Amino acid sequence: MGSVGDRAGSGITEDRGQKAEDGRQRTDCFTMKIGILGGTFNPPHIGHLILAEYVRIELGLNRIIFIPCNIPPHKLDNEYLPADTRIKMLKSALGRYRQFSVSPLEVNRGGVSYTSDTLVELKKRFPKDKFFLIIGSDLYKDLSLWKDSDSLSKMAEVVVVMRGKVKKNRRRGFVFISMPKINISSSSVRGMVRKGESVSCFVPYGVDRFIQEHRLYR
Repeated sequence: MGSVGDRAGSGITEDRGQKAEDGRQRTDCFTMKIGILGGTFNPPHIGHLILAEYVRIELGLNRIIFIPCNIPPHKLDNEYLPADTRIKMLKSALGRYRQFSVSPLEVNRGGVSYTSDTLVELKKRFPKDKFFLIIGSDLYKDLSLWKDSDSLSKMAEVVVVMRGKVKKNRRRGFVFISMPKINISSSSVRGMVRKGESVSCFVPYGVDRFIQEHRLYR
């Protein structure tokens, strides 16, 4: 993310020593509220940006870190692009948003990407910061199937974004946010590209250019 995360692979390191949004100099004494948004981002689309900005404003987060997975544990996708290609698309999508950044943490770690491992690593590096794990209501329904699922809400506030009907259980360490449903998905974008249809209204300009220039998803 111009990118935060390039230097140390965390997505946060360069913020230390920079000014916070209220003008204070960033030091280790200043706790940052960091949103974590993971996924395949194959490709990133405007729905990802809208979701991130909605949560950022709603919870008053200082930053949202987009963390593309290396190999997802729960999703089989035969159209997987290499991780470095997905990272390049994310950077082109987020470059103009100073509160958003990209971290190659999971890609650098290699293997199957587990959210619990990522949070453990982030908490070790930045124990004074507070993390908010952003997931959709569809993922929330299957959260118990995730690796070390019981530990997630102990390491981060789990933010469940409800875009449909979901049972709102009162659970310690969980926050439920309702937002309008956005009918855009990476799979639908890929399908449109395959049909030769324009996706310029569904992905950021840089992503659209990148897909066209590299003839992706054909």
